Amino acid sequence: MLRQLISIFRSDNPLRAMGENFAQMLKITHETTRKAGDIYFGEEVKPDERTWVYKQDVKVNKLERTIRKQVIAHLSISGTAADLPYCLLLMSLVKDVERLGDYAKNLTEVVDFYAGPLPEDDMVVELREIRAGVETAFAATAEVFEESDMERAVELIQAGKDLAHRCDKLVEIVARSDHNASTTTTVVLGARFYKRIGGHVLNVLSSVVMPLHKLDYYDEDALLTEDGDNDE
Repeated sequence: MLRQLISIFRSDNPLRAMGENFAQMLKITHETTRKAGDIYFGEEVKPDERTWVYKQDVKVNKLERTIRKQVIAHLSISGTAADLPYCLLLMSLVKDVERLGDYAKNLTEVVDFYAGPLPEDDMVVELREIRAGVETAFAATAEVFEESDMERAVELIQAGKDLAHRCDKLVEIVARSDHNASTTTTVVLGARFYKRIGGHVLNVLSSVVMPLHKLDYYDEDALLTEDGDNDE
């Protein structure tokens, strides 16, 4: 169904405007996630860059509301019933992308719990690698989605599942460490937020390989089938 939706986005169908707004949401949240990571890891950041992240999140929220209005207006027109599945798909994906903006914002707020850069120990090195993996998947998502690249989507989903397990393992390691409360809180929150960011990216990618009723469920055997459906 995603291929049909992408075709509609490229046509003169009214859904095209919704697709353009969705693409803009993906672009903004990818940029804010990267900037939020810079702020979290204490890299050189201008004082107004945290404010910038908040302003970008406002833009994402407005785009989500715009798409919702467009969907409602479109489906209220006689003869658009055939577009209902595509609208349902889009509404689900839009919510995932909106949450990406929220978690980027949350990531910048963690700096309130500590002063200065994080210690460069094994735990923080692992978290940096997790960040890199999440951002790599996020950077590829827009192209994978637009091209409906199932093979690449499966690769990214499987890599993303591994990153989620690494986030959980990192929290366990931190819990047994001798770091002070400030550092422990900061690393644990970073691991949890990156897990959630990665999870919502995977939800978007799941639309490439899974049918509508199985969105977000990428642990099933159907993930490796050609059309993502095992008729259950």
